[in-house]
Formats: sequence, structure tokens, C-alpha cells
Amino acid sequence: MEKILNSTYGAIFGAYWIVYAVVSSFASVFMLAKGYTNSQIGITIAAANILAVVMQPLIADFADRSRKLGVMGTSEIMTVCMMVFAVGMFAFKGGTAGLCIVMVLLIGFHSVLQPLLNSLAFRLEECGVGINYGVARSVGSLAYSVFVAIFGTLVEKQGVGVMPVSTEITCLLLIVSLILTQHWFRKAMAGRREEAVSDSRLKPEKTEEEITLIRFIRRNRMFFIMSLGIIGLYFSNAVLNFYMAQIVEGVNGTTEDMGRILAVMAFLEIPTMVFFKQLQRRFSCRFLLKTACVGFSVKIALCWLASNVFMLYVAHVFQLVSFALFLPGMVYFTDEIMSRGEAVKGQALYTTMVTAATVVASLAGGVILDASGPKTLTFISTLATIAGAVLIIFTIDKIKSREER
Repeated sequence: MEKILNSTYGAIFGAYWIVYAVVSSFASVFMLAKGYTNSQIGITIAAANILAVVMQPLIADFADRSRKLGVMGTSEIMTVCMMVFAVGMFAFKGGTAGLCIVMVLLIGFHSVLQPLLNSLAFRLEECGVGINYGVARSVGSLAYSVFVAIFGTLVEKQGVGVMPVSTEITCLLLIVSLILTQHWFRKAMAGRREEAVSDSRLKPEKTEEEITLIRFIRRNRMFFIMSLGIIGLYFSNAVLNFYMAQIVEGVNGTTEDMGRILAVMAFLEIPTMVFFKQLQRRFSCRFLLKTACVGFSVKIALCWLASNVFMLYVAHVFQLVSFALFLPGMVYFTDEIMSRGEAVKGQALYTTMVTAATVVASLAGGVILDASGPKTLTFISTLATIAGAVLIIFTIDKIKSREER
């Protein structure tokens, strides 16, 4: 049963990141083709992530408290909403406010899903189901890598008209993955209750006091301060995610090149994520997160220095020790230091800071691209990333563990 649940949980991440490829990674390509300027694209992406920043802690709090829906039920509802919004990609013409609103809702709701899916691994483990988060997340990277390599070529040859249909299909895959996971989880729980009714891990009742969002921040001040560094660290990550088309074009590349670079980037995440638990046994999460901070800084600096497409490929080799290390490191680090009642809120704070970085990067990125071009954008991104890395490196050791608190 655990093998089945690990497979379906991996399928969730695979579907989630394929949806991300369509609605986020290629959002800039889609909107440029629909007649929007870089600044208008930046405003749209920023608005989407502002929506996500507002919604993430509220949805996380709802998922924490809801016994009827929980994390999986809430995720299913969010995905169905995305499928409804995607109809607008067919209905509204380019250059209209209606299409902008559709993109805001799609990107915003998709961002809200991430902390829910991250915390789902630990919800399953608390009930006695062993989940390997690193392996599951690597399935997402593999699916994303294969998809963007094909999708970049498809968009280059067929145009952005393939994107609305792709959005609906990929959201449907996510819904199916969530339903299958929920089905097998219920079967696993039913079997375990028969074997060990008295095992407290199998009971849906909460074993620790839940706390409000404000109290959470008060209890985790240093963690909150460290999380502010994520805004700077992920500035470059957001720029590369949303404006890769313009950066590649700046070194005489094409949409097909963009798809291949994104594919290589995602593929290189897989080894680190698959073997993250082995790394965790040898190195502390704090050390791994510091290493990732250096990796982020080197990667964007090389993008700034790149003069051709090949150099962009070289820069993204550092995905091995940047995003691929930071994401699972942050998920496990948060779980190590947080109590049961804080779990989803801790994951949501991390994702909220990533989303805040995306807001700043998307707004600034569009304006900078229209005013000065991709070289200036990658230079500013390098400075922001280094600043965030320094803040994280110098504060992470001051965060108290669960036992110390």
C-alpha cells in the first residue's frame, strides 16, 4: 500500500509541475503572442502572486482546521477552479482585461497549491504511511523536464493556440492524481485501524494545540526573519521562470531553445531530490540550505555573464545545488523545527515568501526589460539573490529547534 501511495503522491507532483509549465513558465510566451508588453506581463504575474500571497495563509489555515476536506479535499477544489478559469483562455481575446484576469486567477490558484502538496507528505507520514518527499518531488522535475522539451518545440511550430487545451488536460491529470491518492490513503487507513485501533497516529484528532497565524509568527520570529531572505534569494528564480523567453532571445535563442534549457534545468533537479534523504543523513538541513544559497547566487551570476545559449546551459548546471537542494531542504527543515499545529503554516510561510519574491521580480522585471533589456535584469537579479543568500546564511543557525522551544 505504501508503494502505491508513494506512486500516486509522485504522480501529483508530476501533474502539478506540468500544469506549472503551461500556466507559468510559458505565460510570458503566451502573453507576448497575445499582444501584451513586458510591463503588462509583469503586472499580470505580480497581481497573480499578490492574490496567492493573500490566499496562501488563509487556505493553509482552512486546511489545518477542516476535518471534512483537509489538505487533499482543498487541493481538489482549487484544481477544479483552475479548470473553470482556463475556459477564459478560449473565451477572451488577446490584449483584453478579461484574459489578464484569467491569467491572474490561474497562476494565483496554482501557487496556493504548493504548500498544500508539500505538507501532504507529512500528513501521510503522521498516519503511518512512509513517504519519500525527495523522490516524489523528483517525479515532478522529470515530468516537467520531458514536457517543456516537447512543449517548447510544439509552441514554436504550432503557436500559443495549443496552450488553452494543454491547461485543461494537465489540470485534469492533477485532479485524477489527487483522487487516486485520496482513495488509496483511505484504504490504507481502514486497514491500519483494523490492525491497531489504539495507535494514536491513525486517529484524525489533532494531537497538539493549533495556533493562529499571528501567534505562529510570534513563536517563530527568527524563522520569519530568515524567511525574508527567501524574497531576495528567489528573485532570480522568478526572473528565470517568467522571463526566460526574453533572456534566451537576448542571446539570439528561440522558444525551442527556451524549452530545452528549462528541460535541462528540471532534469538536473532529479539526482539531488532523489538522494536528498541520503544527503540529509550526512549533512544537516542548515548546511544544505546554506550551500543552496551559494548555488543560487552562482547560477544567476553566470546567466548575467552569458553571451550565448550554451552559456545559459552551463549556468543551469548549478540547479543541482540551488533550487534542487533548497526546496526539499526547506520542507524538511521546516518540519524538523515546527510542532504539529504549526506544520502547514510553516510550509505556507516559505511559499508566501517565494510568492512575494515573484511579485517583486515580475513587476520589476517587466519594467526593466522594457527600459534596459535582459542584461540589466540579470545583473539586478544577481545583486538581489546575493543579498537574500547572505541574510539566510547569517540567521539560519539562530533558529531554535522544536525541542529548544
